[in-house]
Amino acid sequence: MIKDYKTGALKAFNFDELVGNIPELNQLDCSIKGISFEEPIDSSNMNPDHWATIASMIEDNYKLYDGFVVLHGSDTMSYSASALSFMLENLSKPVIFTGSQLPIGDLRTDAKENLITSIQIAALKEKGKPVVQEVGLYFEYKLYRANRTTKINAEHFEAFASLNHPPLVESGVHLKVHDSYLVKRSHKIKPLQVHKKMDDNIAVLKLFPGLNRSVLKGILNISGLKAVVLETYGAGNAPMDNWFLNELKEAIDRGLHIINVTQCSGGGVSMGHYETSEKLKEMQLINGKDITTEAAITKAMYLLGSNVSRKLFKTIFETSLRGEMH
Repeated sequence: MIKDYKTGALKAFNFDELVGNIPELNQLDCSIKGISFEEPIDSSNMNPDHWATIASMIEDNYKLYDGFVVLHGSDTMSYSASALSFMLENLSKPVIFTGSQLPIGDLRTDAKENLITSIQIAALKEKGKPVVQEVGLYFEYKLYRANRTTKINAEHFEAFASLNHPPLVESGVHLKVHDSYLVKRSHKIKPLQVHKKMDDNIAVLKLFPGLNRSVLKGILNISGLKAVVLETYGAGNAPMDNWFLNELKEAIDRGLHIINVTQCSGGGVSMGHYETSEKLKEMQLINGKDITTEAAITKAMYLLGSNVSRKLFKTIFETSLRGEMH
């Protein structure tokens, strides 16, 4: 967004004026081309169709450019960046999501540093090959693996965190690349595969003391529902009431995929570690390990959209596909 100084209102940014707003881009040792949606949207209006559009833009320009920087509103950036990580299979070039807490044109904006450094990281090469070969999210001096991020703050410039995976690159006086944390590609580069079909028949259910049977039953019996991301307590724990366990078991027997993720900001699920998760393990809930809710949602959409069989869904979900879980 950019601020209209006459009215003080925020309006959609004209990408044709990018260099005009950030003349420092002229100093970068790379050529930059900008493309945008015909009508820019607020990121709160983001949906899987828009993800497919972004993926198509990258696909159409993949052979023409060395790297890609996606400017995106911060509110749903972790969802979009996680989704793109699954949609872009065999990615061998950087796709860096970034944005800002204050709009371009604002005196104290963080947009300039975020954008300039994102472009620098996207242009990094070693022995002729891109240093970063995955989807990342850059914000406030750190590049994170995109599908490990979550937005934690609406006020501070340090809006994102990756509590279960260290940053890939840190920006100080110099760019410090942590090679050991980057996705390692094989020497033989496979052609990019872009998966644009995402199945959104998914719900998120956060456990809380007082969740009653009718609410649980209502959600698990939603028509057309295929998967539920169940945000449990701590290391994957849930109530042991018979009605609760019976409702889950009946849903799983009907073919519903139930994914166990922790509602804690950091850490992960360890089913069977406590008695209160042993029953969940026995009934074959999917172990989300240390995946974020954002990545769990988008991974499930990707697997369902790829028509993964019911029999294989659990095994594939519990396998790290893009470095999204340990």
